[in-house]
Amino acid sequence: MVMRQKSFLGLSPAGFHNIAYTEWGDPTASRTIVCCHGLTRNGRDFDALATRLAKHARVICPDIVGRGRSDWLRDAAHYAYPQYCADMNALIARLDISELDWVGTSMGGLIGMTLAAQVGTPIRRLVVNDVGPFVPKTALLRISDYVGLDNRFSSLKAVETHLRKVLAPFGPLTDAQWQHLVAHGHRQRSDGTFGLAYDPAIAINVKMAVQDWDLWPVWDRINVPTLVLRGAESDLLLPQTAEEMTQRGPRAKLVTWPGMGHAPALMAPDQIGLIEEWLTAN
Repeated sequence: MVMRQKSFLGLSPAGFHNIAYTEWGDPTASRTIVCCHGLTRNGRDFDALATRLAKHARVICPDIVGRGRSDWLRDAAHYAYPQYCADMNALIARLDISELDWVGTSMGGLIGMTLAAQVGTPIRRLVVNDVGPFVPKTALLRISDYVGLDNRFSSLKAVETHLRKVLAPFGPLTDAQWQHLVAHGHRQRSDGTFGLAYDPAIAINVKMAVQDWDLWPVWDRINVPTLVLRGAESDLLLPQTAEEMTQRGPRAKLVTWPGMGHAPALMAPDQIGLIEEWLTAN
């Protein structure tokens, strides 16, 4: 499957910034699927999923600003959902489409929820991976403990050891899958050491917002078919929240996977197959 790396310009109050994305599949396909990653990750997390979905649609996997190959913002105060949503709106305009499906993990799921809740949303179907309209303070405390640390690693093996620890809730992954996360989840510094592929300053607003998040008014405005995925041991999408998501708003379909927490990596064949089947049902 041919992969194309592209970019476009986003705009913050501090000026323009470059946003990278990966495109898979036929660029003239009648359907488009956007896959949006979690807080510290990047669009290459979706390579396996995108390869499968590209049989049916053009698949777009952006690096949210401050992550992956995208620029870092000049003013870290703008690492927030209004900026992320504005950038994704610019991406939709760039793609010249009036309708799309959205697959979002954690932060990417919250961006998708926000866009889907808007009047006249172009989102046709929504997949939300291990996040919901209630985010508990305890989960945000855990995340704030490691996000934003300006880690320096002596080797890629040390990067892998770190990622295997902090991303253990992703679930059981093969050695090749861990190596894929490392390959696209690191940056080499000028002194020869390695860091993670995101701006540590993305943590500033996260640490300032460590409290329970109540986003039920957003959820209740969503009126598109929605699939919610959850790791059975997730501390971010609690079981009672997930169950209530099936009763309110879009009355989502819920699938829970055992043996993983926040958030399922969406790399396993059964996970990919489920998403493919649901998105292509009609």
